[in-house]
Amino acid sequence: MASSMAFTDCSTSAPTRPFLFGRLRPRRVLPFIPPHLLQGLPAARNGLPNLRLTNSPSSFPEGNVFLRNQQGFRHFRPFTVLASVSASEVFKAVTSTEASAKVIDGKSIAKKIRHEIATEISRMKDEIGVIPGLAVILVGDRKDSATYVRNKKKACESVGIKSYEVCLPEDTTEEEVLKFISGYNDDPEVHGILVQLPLPSHMNEQNILNAVSIEKDVDGFHPLNIGRLAMRGREPLFVPCTPKGCIELLHRCDVDIKGKQAVVIGRSNIVGMPVALLLLREDASVSIVHSRTKNPEEITRQADIIISAVGQPNMVRGSWIKEGAVIIDVGINPVEDARSERGYRLVGDVCYEEARKIASAVTPVPGGVGPMTIAMLLSNTLTSAKRMHNFFH
Repeated sequence: MASSMAFTDCSTSAPTRPFLFGRLRPRRVLPFIPPHLLQGLPAARNGLPNLRLTNSPSSFPEGNVFLRNQQGFRHFRPFTVLASVSASEVFKAVTSTEASAKVIDGKSIAKKIRHEIATEISRMKDEIGVIPGLAVILVGDRKDSATYVRNKKKACESVGIKSYEVCLPEDTTEEEVLKFISGYNDDPEVHGILVQLPLPSHMNEQNILNAVSIEKDVDGFHPLNIGRLAMRGREPLFVPCTPKGCIELLHRCDVDIKGKQAVVIGRSNIVGMPVALLLLREDASVSIVHSRTKNPEEITRQADIIISAVGQPNMVRGSWIKEGAVIIDVGINPVEDARSERGYRLVGDVCYEEARKIASAVTPVPGGVGPMTIAMLLSNTLTSAKRMHNFFH
C-alpha cells in the first residue's frame, strides 16, 4: 500500500502508539479518534465530529493538548490533566466501557461446513457409489507450499474426499507439469485440480492455470470462471476459495450485505478483485482501495463492510474504521516476536486490538478466513463431483 505507512505493533501495551494523549512530538498529527471514544472525557463536546488530537505548534504552551478540525486548533485545558497519564492507560480508560466486537470464528464455522460436506459425500457414496477426488500439483520445495498441500490433504481425508498428489522438483519443465494436468483432466475419478502457487519463476503461470479444465477448476481462477463472475446473468462454475469464504462468513453471521457500503482493500486476482465482484453480486456498493488510492483512510472509514487483503501487517488502524463496521481480515503476515518460540507471530492487515473496540464484528488472525479457504476448496470439489454425476437431489 502507501509507502509512508510503516508497520506498528498495535498489540503492545507500550504507550507510544497509537493513541497518544500525553507527551506529543512537535507537528505530529495523531490518528482520527471516533467521537464515541471521546465520550466521558472532560474535553468532549457535542457537535465536534471528526476531530483529531494533535500537539500544539511550538508557540503553544507546552503540556497542553489541542483538538484540531478544518477550522484550526481548539484548545481544551481539561486535557492537560492527562499529560502525566500513559497513552495505554488513557486508551484503556476511554474504551473500557465499550463492548468488544463479535469475533467471527472462522474455525468453528469451517468445522460446521466440513461436517455438512462429509454428510453429503457419505450420502453420495451410498446412493451412486461416487467419491469426489481432488488432485494437487506441487512444484518445488517451498516449505510453506508443502505445508499448505499437507493441510489440504488432511482436510480431504477428514470429509471423505480422495486426494491425489504429485510433487515435482524445482527444475521440472513447464511441459511436464502440463502433462500431469492433462492426465488429471481426463481422469474421471478426479473432480478437482489444484496447482499450488507460486510456481517456479521459469514457468508461465497463466499457461499452466489455463490448462486446467474449467469443469475441474476448483480454485476458480480459470479466465472463463472469472469472466462469468464479472458478468450479470452469468454463473461461474466455481468461485475462488478465499473470496467465497469471505462471503460465506458474512452470510453465516447474518450480516446484511444488500445496499451496504463495502470497501475492499487490495486488488489482487486471487482475493481483492473476485471478492469485490462477489460483493457487487450481493448488491453492495463497492469501493476498492489499492496502492494508488489517494485517500485510503477516508474511503475506508465510510464502509459498513471492510474486506482487507493487502498483505501489510496492522495497516488498517482504528482510525480507518467506522463504528459498527464488519471486518473480514484476509491478511496473514508474520511479524517478529521475541516472546514466541518461533521468533514471530501472525497478524492480519487490520490492527485487531483497535478494531475490536470499534467494529461490530471482526475476524481474528489466525483462525478467521484461513480455515474457510480450505473449507471452500472442499465445497467446490464436492460441487464438481455432483455436477459431473448430476447428483443434485
